[in-house]
Amino acid sequence: MVNKKLNAPRKANVADADYHFAVSLMQYLVVPTFVLDANGRVLIWNKACERLTGVPAAEVLGTSEHWRGFYDAPRPCLADLVVQNRMADMESLYSVHDDPTEQSFGVHAENWCRMPRLGTELYLAIDSGPIFDGDGKMLAVVETLRDMTSHKRAQAALERLASCDGLTGLANRRNFDDTLSKAWKRAGRDALPLALIMIDVDHFKLYNDTYGHQAGDECLKHIAGVLAHAVLRPSDLVARYGGEEFVAILPSSDLEGAETVARRIYDEMASMAIPHSRGEGGLVTLSMGIAIGLPRQGMEAASLLQLADEALYLAKRGGRNRHVALRTDNMGADAAVSHEKITTGGHSA
Repeated sequence: MVNKKLNAPRKANVADADYHFAVSLMQYLVVPTFVLDANGRVLIWNKACERLTGVPAAEVLGTSEHWRGFYDAPRPCLADLVVQNRMADMESLYSVHDDPTEQSFGVHAENWCRMPRLGTELYLAIDSGPIFDGDGKMLAVVETLRDMTSHKRAQAALERLASCDGLTGLANRRNFDDTLSKAWKRAGRDALPLALIMIDVDHFKLYNDTYGHQAGDECLKHIAGVLAHAVLRPSDLVARYGGEEFVAILPSSDLEGAETVARRIYDEMASMAIPHSRGEGGLVTLSMGIAIGLPRQGMEAASLLQLADEALYLAKRGGRNRHVALRTDNMGADAAVSHEKITTGGHSA
């Protein structure tokens, strides 16, 4: 007959041994890992986590100060949200995250972290999940981290290549089309005007014929710099439309706002004074077509683009180195471009 009293210590010893083995194993995992207890205090801060954050375990064990490894000011880590059952806060705290309503096997999130002890920023992929006892009571929460900074930066570089013009660094045609479509929908939803400026380099073929295509490329890069500097608001976009044509999208801009941008462009072009022996006044100049529209039901963004193109044509026909602005207020789904000519401006070279 087995003596249960004699057997109890043996079971306790086995359990203790298993626990210490598990803790030791976690300490030496190559994956950065920390564990919080049910009150949000640090139980384990493994060596890989020390290397990732620059924070030694001795500074955080038994405390709720683990945020110091990742942020300059106190804010919850993903494990804290699990401990505190605050999964609804994931939306405001993480740029990428799981559906907070589906967390039965843990949650995933991604974020840029400041890493104050290292003095750098890292993009971390974060997984966190609870550990329960046999009665369903939460004992602890485990958080593991992966440094994805190199991958994220490479991805961002590829996205920039896909959305930027290779010569000028401005947005490319694809980026412009996507941005215009979104800006048009937003303008219709918010009942706000949208302005486009189409910009063409005057006598650019003659410039290439006179100075060569390499000089032509340099000229386009200089003009792109002027446009990027003159189109100031974060919500605006300036793009290379094709060849020597550029275009600017100005959300929530009326005629006054669009013409202010146009004047800045002309002023900066005059200051740059790119020589062009066969151009207007011996310099490289620009013609611009401005279109102002308020989206109506059934209208497409192409209507505003067509209007800007027509305004540009009028500016070129009117003598170049000038802008023409056209406005549309009522355009049906099947109507051709109808407009009111509201302003014409010439500019001295």
